[in-house]
Amino acid sequence: MPILASAQFSVSGKVTNQAGEALPGATVIIQTLNANAITDVNGNYQFNNVAAGSYTLKVSYIGFAPVQKAIRIAGNAKLDFELSNSGTITDEVTVNATRASAKSPTAFANLSKKDIEKNNSGRGFEYLLEQTPSTVVSSNAGAGVGYTGIRIRGSDGTRINLTVNGIPINDAESQGSFSVNLPDLASSINSIQVQRGVGTSTNGAASFGASINIQTNTRQDTAYAELNNSAGSYGTVKNTVNIGTGLLGDHFTFDGRLSRMLSDGYIERASSNLKSYFLSGAYYGKNNVLRLNVFSGQEKTYQAWNGVPEESVIAGDRRYNEVGYIKKTGGFYDNQTDNYTQNHYQLLYDHQLTSKLSFSGALHYTRGFGYYEEYKNDQKLTNYGITPVVIGGTTISNTDLIRQLWLSNHFYGVTYNLNYKPGNNLNIILGGAYNEYKGDHYDKIMWTQASTNVPPGYEYARDFAKKTDFNVFSRAELTLGDFLLYGDVQYRHIDYSFLGFDRNLNNVQQEALLDFFNPKVGVTYNISPSSNVYASLAVGNHEPNRNDFTNSTPASRPKSENLKDFEAGYRFGSKNFSANINGFYMLYKNQLVLTGSLNDVGAAIRTNIKDSYRAGIEVSTRLGITEQLTWLANATVSTNKVKNFDQYLYNADSDTYDLTQYKKTDIAYSPTFIAGSTLAYKPINNTEIAFISKYVSRQYLDNTSTVSRSLAAYFVNDVRLSYNFKVKGVKNVGLGLLINNVFSEKYQSDGATYPTIEGGQINNYNYWFTQAPVNFLASLNVRF
Repeated sequence: MPILASAQFSVSGKVTNQAGEALPGATVIIQTLNANAITDVNGNYQFNNVAAGSYTLKVSYIGFAPVQKAIRIAGNAKLDFELSNSGTITDEVTVNATRASAKSPTAFANLSKKDIEKNNSGRGFEYLLEQTPSTVVSSNAGAGVGYTGIRIRGSDGTRINLTVNGIPINDAESQGSFSVNLPDLASSINSIQVQRGVGTSTNGAASFGASINIQTNTRQDTAYAELNNSAGSYGTVKNTVNIGTGLLGDHFTFDGRLSRMLSDGYIERASSNLKSYFLSGAYYGKNNVLRLNVFSGQEKTYQAWNGVPEESVIAGDRRYNEVGYIKKTGGFYDNQTDNYTQNHYQLLYDHQLTSKLSFSGALHYTRGFGYYEEYKNDQKLTNYGITPVVIGGTTISNTDLIRQLWLSNHFYGVTYNLNYKPGNNLNIILGGAYNEYKGDHYDKIMWTQASTNVPPGYEYARDFAKKTDFNVFSRAELTLGDFLLYGDVQYRHIDYSFLGFDRNLNNVQQEALLDFFNPKVGVTYNISPSSNVYASLAVGNHEPNRNDFTNSTPASRPKSENLKDFEAGYRFGSKNFSANINGFYMLYKNQLVLTGSLNDVGAAIRTNIKDSYRAGIEVSTRLGITEQLTWLANATVSTNKVKNFDQYLYNADSDTYDLTQYKKTDIAYSPTFIAGSTLAYKPINNTEIAFISKYVSRQYLDNTSTVSRSLAAYFVNDVRLSYNFKVKGVKNVGLGLLINNVFSEKYQSDGATYPTIEGGQINNYNYWFTQAPVNFLASLNVRF
């Protein structure tokens, strides 16, 4: 009997609905152990190292009534659960319209709250996604805090659609999304879905490389309080407080979070001071949910967005930051900083109209304001609209000065969707949105080194922009036997009014009207309950960004980009092994790229390239080697080409631009091979040791396939340790240690190049975002 008591067994099973369909993402809890598991894509769950004894297992899944069962364990046990609809609407309705389902014919990856918590140690949001296929993540400051960026299939943030609860986050003009404006948002996220390629129709900017769909925290029925603290290398500190009331009076919940993040950064003077909060209140009725989210982020970062000059790296100084240099003193300006505040307000409403028809709608408003301040050496006064000053017979036409470039904007609108599901074989969604953006761009001189009679705060430039974005889409999934037929169509209309140049190069208000039609079709064939194959064709259209419009005349204005995305794949899932193989061919028309030339108003421009493409294969797997050892791995092999590319290099000797024509070259920032691996070992209950690896092949900094203007391949390895335990009066104490770049690989994950011709030779002027050698983050989580 003592031998039996000390034995460790496994408990596994499957969670389905009443139709026998798997429920991925369901939560299974062994209540007396406070252990939980999340079902995989096939509805399977498993607990390891469970001692013999009697236990109660509880299963919950949003939209279904929870079920609990008692079990006596004296050996490896199997226990299945069948859940029935609860008849109560849930928060999930808000995001379902823009998410792919388990059998959708598109490539996607889901991250659960448990996945997010494992990696939420203090680095930027993008690092949560680093181990998803075809993904490259970078940090401007080199240590993961401050400005962080992501590329998926070689596409940067301006081509990745980001939504929070179905509401667009990308800036309406630059089209980028900046997680530094919402620090520690990860601590308020319930789930994330990353769709690669065009994906399903969504709100906001077009998904030209991928879309990231975030759902923030949902209903928690019991009260809680949580303290999360992290500290580590380069003065990095994260403090987070989470609190929640649980369900009050069977109808109300209130949740809140307060966070701060500090870091000196790896690169010199790359400090970050980030603050944020998240407040949420909800009312749950039998047929409706009303939720108000108010969240905000404030960031102050010393500017490190230019990277480290290549010559400094070669000389052995990987941390040198030349931004803010003052020529007269040889020092650096202390307040060379970026300062921005972004406040978000979301009112989300879901209503179950009938057993077959539900409605989800949202009102939203985002208020953003801030500036970056910079020291400028030896500036011409006439460039700022200032007449040179004569003092004591000396004409002052140049001076050092400090300026602030301001942005103040408002973004508001409405999103909606109707979901009609008459039976298990048909699901129809009608959705859309109307959004307006109003932005003021204005610039000030705060100080001049020479006497210029310019008062502090002198405003020398201002322009106003307005953009309206309307879209409507319809999506349907029809199951016929073993086939699922998928159709999705979207119409999008854009009206953008901005300050630009007319044909006589006068700065005047202009307007651009754009209409896009984005159809998508696909089919999935279920080979067996555990495997399927799929194929799809999707069309996406993407408008030029602010600089493309404002730095052009109507005659030189770039065309919109068009993408035809072909996807095909195979999925397999079982208890101990799952795999997804996906092939893609992304055919671009009029892709916008930088050429190095200037346009008719003297600004650096992007130009349309008629033909370019990306083609590749993505593989992701999960292997349960033993009950304690699991291996997650993914790899992408791709070719990414621009056809008939013209590059213009400035020739300083002749003050002209020299043209070089290329027949076929690699698209910039598009590695041909990306791989990720997570080998996780659980030696005892509530303990995990994970070895995490990432390989990224060579990336070119421009579209010429020039090795001297590229980032070398890198292979980086991290170690993640975690241990959770309970003490009296505390639900959970979690200890964590993340050791990044354990072998101190010297690498740069991003960069830029500015080649010119001088003395008959090409000088590249490369800048690299160097990443930190071995560094760590230790964390302590206490949940009451």
